[in-house]
Amino acid sequence: MLPRFEIVHRSRPIALVVPGSDLEEPVAPCRAVEAMVAGPGRTELTLASGDDTLVARYDEPGASLVVTAGGTTTTHRSRRHGRAEGTVAGVALTLTGPHLVVLTHEDGAWRARGRVDLTERVATHDEKWLAGLESSATGPVAEVRSGRFGQVGLRDLRLVTHADGTAYRDGGDVLLTASSAGPGHFAAGHTSVWRLDPDSLALTHRADLFFRRDGRHGRPGVYGDHASHLFRHDGTWRVATSTWGDFDRKRDDASVEIALAESDADLTTGAHVLDARPLAMPTSGLRSVGVWDPHLVRTPDGWLAGYVSATRFFRFHPVVAEGPDLDSLTLRAAASDRQATEGTTLQRLDGAWRVLASDGRDGRRGQRERYPVFDLDLVETGTLDAPYPTNIPWPTLLEHDGGWLMIGFNGARYGGPLVGYGSHGDLVVARTR
Repeated sequence: MLPRFEIVHRSRPIALVVPGSDLEEPVAPCRAVEAMVAGPGRTELTLASGDDTLVARYDEPGASLVVTAGGTTTTHRSRRHGRAEGTVAGVALTLTGPHLVVLTHEDGAWRARGRVDLTERVATHDEKWLAGLESSATGPVAEVRSGRFGQVGLRDLRLVTHADGTAYRDGGDVLLTASSAGPGHFAAGHTSVWRLDPDSLALTHRADLFFRRDGRHGRPGVYGDHASHLFRHDGTWRVATSTWGDFDRKRDDASVEIALAESDADLTTGAHVLDARPLAMPTSGLRSVGVWDPHLVRTPDGWLAGYVSATRFFRFHPVVAEGPDLDSLTLRAAASDRQATEGTTLQRLDGAWRVLASDGRDGRRGQRERYPVFDLDLVETGTLDAPYPTNIPWPTLLEHDGGWLMIGFNGARYGGPLVGYGSHGDLVVARTR
């Protein structure tokens, strides 16, 4: 179907604090403060709002977290991971959704030394609480910075497009959305926008997107929802996203939905909080506990929507819907024989619409670590001949310079074992030979 792809580039942009950002814009649930250690003694970094204070404490060689909320103060230390293993050059405190983490900068990399889930104690998605956040640093510190949290890895990379599916260009470059990974699980991530030079493969951060929910899908507040598709339609920006921002598998009502936001602002630069509404993705006849990974295309015949439906967490498969408008979609096809396939992407190949996806390692025999290609009825017609990194990399294709690029990612984690799943991954780019 296409020539073989070979990996030609890997990179990983790390930024706990987005350069040039501050705590005042926007009112988002992803904040951080970091400082270089200038000498011996106790270092404390604080994020505070109202009567709540969140403190990262480093007193050689250990780090801890101190949380004061609701009139109660608790101290949190990791017996296994709380002690630094190398020379500490810096300390950071990150708040990504409900995840509060203290990190130390050792031997050129950040490592998580303490972590606590604030879900039951602090309203970290409440706009009033977020608007009141202030930071401070005490002790032997230098080069203190606070602002919007950036990322420790990127995943779920997808082209920013026009509504017809063609890549949205910024000069000769293309734009991508990504899930910016935080030092925690699903709720620690958020959506970001990046510029990619398809020749040099240089990647530049452009924007961060957050989503305000009114309670029609999950609890109200501002969230770092991700696994998104940003596209331009009728002179406005639209972004479809997956509501991972408050996902907790342990909850009895755990679910993921798809939401849609629209804006006249330039969502490809800066930071934005967008009003999101539920976008109903049909699952008629399917046993579904959640949907995610939206990809939307406007054709002369109407809209096509690719997404994933899960029969349980985590067992999932691609789905295609169609309709005259996004609020009138009906189910067209479901690849329900799959059990670990996601990253559903609509792509024009050889003049016809195809559905690309990614078979994870937990799939059935013959459906593992590969990139299946389907027609719109989700009948498999071939595969992409490409290396398959770890995790479930999305098959994002860009036609360029007489060939094709595949823009993907892997499952490489960052920040040490305390962070666990969710901190991936590297940007991995492959090119046709």
